[in-house]
Amino acid sequence: MKSSLLKSLLVSGLVLSIMGCGGSSSTIEEIVASDLPAEITDALDSPKSNLSQDLMNTLAYMGNEERLAYDVYNALYDQYGTEQFTKIATNGEHQHITAVQELIQKYKLSDDVNFTNIDLPALGYINTPIEEMDAGIYDIAAIQTLYDDLVAQGSASEIEALKVGCIIEVVDVNDLNRDIALAESEGATDIVTVFSFLRDGSYNHYWSFDKGLKNQGIAEGCCSLGSEYCHPEYPNIK
Repeated sequence: MKSSLLKSLLVSGLVLSIMGCGGSSSTIEEIVASDLPAEITDALDSPKSNLSQDLMNTLAYMGNEERLAYDVYNALYDQYGTEQFTKIATNGEHQHITAVQELIQKYKLSDDVNFTNIDLPALGYINTPIEEMDAGIYDIAAIQTLYDDLVAQGSASEIEALKVGCIIEVVDVNDLNRDIALAESEGATDIVTVFSFLRDGSYNHYWSFDKGLKNQGIAEGCCSLGSEYCHPEYPNIK
């Protein structure tokens, strides 16, 4: 699965989990109050940047991408009980979805911002706690197919499941590298800060799956998937 493929699939479903106005009555402040580092909450509380349509779309599909990872990892944990999946889903992807969800809330509240001109139904998750979202249920056929394909690949064996983790994290890093560059070019420092936080998490998740594969006897770890997924240059951030 290539980064450009995932982006094209996700951008077609921009409003999947973050554009609705329904869902729980919980406020976004309640959702994030104790779940994010101080530097991220500071960035979220900073003044709004003037965003291009491309950058607004980037916010939307990144929310989808992080939710997809969360759902896949929880599904694979349910099947195998492998520690990497539950730790990354509950401690990593949960924070990532929360951060992007509040970033979307920050900009959606501006009357002059329209995230997309694609008229699609939304699940109504903008104020919904992550645990109350329907896992693996999407309102865009392409994303539903992508989720199903990743879970099917991971369901073949625990080794294949760990490889799915490598794939997802490389895709995330590739997309975030591009998105951070776009945000930097527009002076959107809040988005740069949040997306850099997501990327640091993806680096660590990659190494967790790499270690998991090596513990299963796959000596090359994530590199066993080929050069596209072999990234010894990724930092291992503690």
